[in-house]
Formats: sequence, C-alpha cells, structure tokens
Amino acid sequence: MIDLGYQPRAPQLALHTAMEGHRWVVAVCHRRMGKTVAAVNHLIMKALECQRERPRLAYIAPTLKQAKLVAWDYLKHYTDPVPEREQRESELMVNLPGGRRVTLFGADNPDAIRGAYFDGVVLDEYGLQPPNLFPEVVRPLLSDRQGWATFLGTPNGRNEFWRVWQRAQQDESEQWAGVMFKASQTGIISPEELVDARAAMTEEQYLQEYECSFEAAVRGSIYGSELDLARQEGRITLVPVDPVLPVHTTWDLGMGDATSIWFSQHTKTGEVRLVDYYEASGEGLPHYVSVLQQKGYAYGEHYAPHDIQVRELSSGRSRWEVAQGLGITFKIVPRIAKWAGGELEEGIHAARMLLPKCWFDQKRVATGLDALQHYRRDFNARLGEFKATPIHDWSSHAADAFRYLAIWASAPTQAREPVYGRPLPKQSSVSAWMGG
Repeated sequence: MIDLGYQPRAPQLALHTAMEGHRWVVAVCHRRMGKTVAAVNHLIMKALECQRERPRLAYIAPTLKQAKLVAWDYLKHYTDPVPEREQRESELMVNLPGGRRVTLFGADNPDAIRGAYFDGVVLDEYGLQPPNLFPEVVRPLLSDRQGWATFLGTPNGRNEFWRVWQRAQQDESEQWAGVMFKASQTGIISPEELVDARAAMTEEQYLQEYECSFEAAVRGSIYGSELDLARQEGRITLVPVDPVLPVHTTWDLGMGDATSIWFSQHTKTGEVRLVDYYEASGEGLPHYVSVLQQKGYAYGEHYAPHDIQVRELSSGRSRWEVAQGLGITFKIVPRIAKWAGGELEEGIHAARMLLPKCWFDQKRVATGLDALQHYRRDFNARLGEFKATPIHDWSSHAADAFRYLAIWASAPTQAREPVYGRPLPKQSSVSAWMGG
C-alpha cells in the first residue's frame, strides 16, 4: 500500500467518483475548489493501478508555463512517497514503477502531444484551450487504449468548454457525466469570504468565478458585445454558400503558430457572410491549398498581411511566391494609418465596425467564433484597468485574420466582387511547390 498523503474533501471525492464511473467527464468548478490537486492525484492513482503495459497519463494546461506553475509542484509532492519514482523537471514528467508515466503538457504546443498514446488525460481550464485540440490531437491518442478524458474549468463565456458541458448534460449514454461545483454549495469557502469577494467584484464576475455561470461575458472580451448583438439579432445561424457570389479568403499565416483562414462572401449591399473557417498548425502552404481545393468553392480574392512578402533565408523565396507556384496569387491587405492607438487598435476598430454587418454560419465557423469571443485584454489588478495589448494565445490567429478581413473589406478603393468566382486551379499540387 502506498499512502500519497492526499485526503480529498467532499467535492473532490465527488469528482473522483464521476471520473471512476464514466469515460468522459466535464467538471465545472468554482475557484479554489481544489480541482487541480484532485486531477493530479487521480492521474497518479490511475497510473499506479493500470495493469496495461507502459501506462501513460497526461495533464494538459492552456500553456506549458501554466502547467509547470500550477501542477508540477503537486505532481512532485504527491509522487514523493512512491518508491523508485523518477521526477524529470526539464520534461515535466514523473516515471513510476513498472514503466508508468505521468506527464504535463501545454495546449500551446500541440506538436509535443502528437505521436504519444494515453490511457487517460485531464484537460484543465479547457475553456482557455484551442477548441480543436481535443478532437484533432488528443482524442485520436486515446483510441488504441480506449483511454478516458476529463475536462475541467471555470466558466468563461459560451466557448468550447460550455459546449462539452452541454454534451455531458444531453448525452443519454453511460459514457458522459457532467458535475458542477458552486461555491455556495461546496462549503469550501466560508460565507464571510464569499460576501467579501462579492462586494469586491461585479455581479457577473462573481457569478462566473464562484457560482459557475456560463452566462457572464468573457472578462476583457474585445468583440464580446458585438457578438452578443449578433446572437440577439439571429445573425449566428445557418448561412448557406451562395453559388453566385465568390468566396474570398483572408489569412493569418503563422510560422511556428497556427495559420487561420476566414472564408467570406460579400454582397453589394455591404452584408458580409462568414461561411467557413479553417485553421491548423505545423503545416506548409501545400496543405492549405489542398484544403481550399477540397472545399470546392468558386473563389474570388485571397488576402494576406504584408509579411507574406518577406523572403525566407533558407530558400530565398517569399511565401507569396511559393503560394503563386501553387495556384494562389495573394493580394496584400492594405496598411492603415497609425493613429494614436496604433495600427493594431485601428484594425480592431475596423473589425468592430464590420461585425454588425456580418452573418456567421454557426457550424462551419464555430471554431473561429469561439476565438473571436475569447480574444481579450488582460486585467491589470494593480492599476484596476485592462491592458492595452490583447493577450496572445490560441485565439489570436483567428482574430488577426478577421482583423485583416475588416481592413480590406472597409478600404474605400477595394472593388467589391467580380460577377463570378473561380475555382482553384486543379494543377496546383505539391509537385509545383518542390524547390520552394
């Protein structure tokens, strides 16, 4: 018998019970409930109990830095009593007897997760992670071992975490479970402390952080009010692709980060229809050209920011030239005057002006919408105000691409649209890219 020195409180015990009885668990937790401590201990216990060959368990935080800051000390502390354990701080990994292993990861580096296999995974603060991380990266790594996953977090608007919570509530199978822990019910935080916290916060902040409300807006959200208005007016709905109008694409091309593409149709009355969205990371231009071909739209223009013209040192060619060899001739998003707020702020202003004219297809652009809703400024507690620069995280790429769309769409000299779109040339292929 190994005593880890962990004594779960009643809410933590309820979380363990849910995780034991279901493959997929969504736990909505108030602040300071102890979800991370419970998650780390559950991973350790499942690793020690697993009788499969070389068990692999993982904890995934929004960033690797957060994983180290929030969970690494707990993982080291609670594995100290385990004989022959090996703690590798440089890899945020603990090896346990019998080839067992628990590793911490960051959602900001999905390539570090790919290629592994997992018997179980905890995704902490899931609402702050890229929406495509679980379905595209983590879920396939659970298949061959029929592993489990637990989604933890505190509400932060109606994002992907809200969606998996809805899935857990609506699923009639025995595989899903959803549990919610409100501060007014767990008894972990004293009533006096809750009263004091409520007096120091806005009502929305308090309900979100302590009472697990998904209805409160994302704090510091840059486009939150405009997107809320779009929902109220029914502009986030099913938006069919009009075969008469061309589909324009607007790109934010990442180097090590994600590349994001918005697909839009523009009417002569100024209406902008966001009919599709795509993003991926770690892929070259041939991959994205292939995606465009597979979608089969009749394309209009393709827009990218000015840095697409920068020549690569390794090849001596710019990505604009490489794309042209693949059948895409990019137009450069016009630069805008740098007023007092800076070019970024002018672009954000253009996006806010465009949003009331936008219609979003709620299915095809769901990931992009989540990003726009999540795109936010950090709060400076010392000064009591939001910082000027938006937080750079998974949502930045989609938000940047949308900002570029707003800039070119609002440029007075920009031609609105050709009468007919055109498909991407079939001859575009990887072979055309060789040497580029």
